[in-house]
Amino acid sequence: MTDSWATFGADLHLEPVGPGLRSGLTRALREAVRGGRLAPGTRLPSSRALAADLGIARNTVADAYAELVAEGWLTARQGSGTRVAQRAVPRRADPVAAPVRPARPRTGHHLKPGSPDVSAFPRTAWLRAARKALTAAPDEAFDYGDPRGRPELRTVLAEYLARARGVHADPDAIVICSGFSHGLRLLGTVLRGRRVREIAVESHGLGHHRDLLTGTGLATPCLEVDRLGARTGELAAMRGAGAVLLTPAHQFPFGVPLHPDRRAAAVDWARATGGLILEDDYDGEFRYDRQPVGALQGLDPERVVYLGTASKSLAPGLRLGWMVLPGGLVEETVAAKSAADRTSGAVEQLTLAEFIASGAYDRHVRSMRARYRRRRDQLVAALAERAPGTEVSGIAAGLHAVVELPAGTERSVIGAAAARGLALEGLAEYRHPDAPAARDALVIGYGAPSESAWAGALGALCRALS
Repeated sequence: MTDSWATFGADLHLEPVGPGLRSGLTRALREAVRGGRLAPGTRLPSSRALAADLGIARNTVADAYAELVAEGWLTARQGSGTRVAQRAVPRRADPVAAPVRPARPRTGHHLKPGSPDVSAFPRTAWLRAARKALTAAPDEAFDYGDPRGRPELRTVLAEYLARARGVHADPDAIVICSGFSHGLRLLGTVLRGRRVREIAVESHGLGHHRDLLTGTGLATPCLEVDRLGARTGELAAMRGAGAVLLTPAHQFPFGVPLHPDRRAAAVDWARATGGLILEDDYDGEFRYDRQPVGALQGLDPERVVYLGTASKSLAPGLRLGWMVLPGGLVEETVAAKSAADRTSGAVEQLTLAEFIASGAYDRHVRSMRARYRRRRDQLVAALAERAPGTEVSGIAAGLHAVVELPAGTERSVIGAAAARGLALEGLAEYRHPDAPAARDALVIGYGAPSESAWAGALGALCRALS
């Protein structure tokens, strides 16, 4: 199937309850077979897995499968699961030509980094937290609020970040934002207002983040990254840099932690020059083979801005992030937020506050940590078996791994994978324009596929590499 199972729900327009939900799923599956999206012999996910991906009852999926088996579209046998029937399915010719639409890549799976498994979003627990939070919310919570964000969320975040990430945070120094990009744009505006002209960035990272900073008028010279992380000792030679953006706990995309000596060098530079360190702690909760690396902010809360989000731990669609600011930066940042977008959604903030305070956030993170670790282990084992000699790095933490390739093969491997219905990204995708070319490698995001799609995505990767 060309689309992931988790996208089916958006295409079905399913009714929330009743038989219409089952008939909508049955119709969509039937049309997928009729139109060729599900080829003869394709094995469908189990009713439990597809129900979890679509957020519906398992019985609904089981009934839809049974109806299609009875009609002859599917076959079901003990031990081999449910498959598309092995028979020719003629395509219906449309009497009216379909409108021309822009072409877009059609891939069966993707292993691009940057996303969690959104099919695992804890809907029931989140709904429970929302009900409790809304019941207890004061009336003023639904009025225009404090640009810093709801005090309930800032208070529980201060406690959680201190406990889980070693962050020194006062609730009054926390500003809630709509994700990391929003916070970075606000900080770029503040830095430009302070007459900062340059902010150093790592030689490999997200180009979108560099674009946000240049959009605020800042130049972005780069620090080379090696197996010990960013070479922060080079900051002293960057006379124009007034700040630096780092991913110290798990460098993106190389996946290495910033060496302790280099963490110290960054803080020493900031203290000596009055500069600021912007710490992107994008996946700090996910550590597997070693103790968590505490936040850099703990070394000097007055020289480091800590930025975190719920995008990797819960879902990007929540659009919830936070900045823990040095005391002298709070007023300017709040003013910048007030001018651009005064408040973030109060209901989502109240819900997240209750979700954290109730312990549901910790439980979800533990569950997802186990899931991602299992996938990481399966990735390493599968490559060892089917692509022996392949080196995998950056796997002690996070949701992605770096898979080394022979020199000069990165683009060809990505193209070969695309031809097999698998979307991948290479290391070159993240290189700063001024950085020297790095080794050829793939950056494999093993967090994104749903449970039902993971095995297929992993198999497609192994086929592309072998």
